[in-house]
Amino acid sequence: MSVKVGDSIPSMKLMMGTAEGPKEVSTDDLFKGKKVVMFAVPGAFTPTCSAKHLPGFVQNADAIKAKGVDSVVCVAVNDVFVMGAWGKDQGVGDKIVMLSDGSAALTKALGLELDLTARGLGVRSQRYALVAENGKVTHLAVEAPGGFEVSKAESILAAI
Repeated sequence: MSVKVGDSIPSMKLMMGTAEGPKEVSTDDLFKGKKVVMFAVPGAFTPTCSAKHLPGFVQNADAIKAKGVDSVVCVAVNDVFVMGAWGKDQGVGDKIVMLSDGSAALTKALGLELDLTARGLGVRSQRYALVAENGKVTHLAVEAPGGFEVSKAESILAAI
């Protein structure tokens, strides 16, 4: 069953790359008492994700945060090193928190997994974006397969 507006973000640990190396971070720490925009991509360094999805959030991060958002989080079912390299490649700096959901635990807990095993990619995340306030989902935009409209930064900016 897929997450819906009003649901809580599951309590779990993810990995984040830092200057000192990989660091475990809890969803509780990321979301408790904060307004957060989280978006997920099927994979780092993939065409739409690298050309449109992540760059859109980098370009619009300041405008999103100006609407009272504490942080913008990107999640992918990739390892922490890949997420760190992708963040550097895309010049995210401190605008976007790049999180690794390497085993798809959060993705599965949200019910937003996408099985791309037949295409050699394993289990990935659907493309989506959500807004959460104090850990509760207040807006959810899940793309249709192959789509890129409702989860793009501009759509989320308009929805906040």
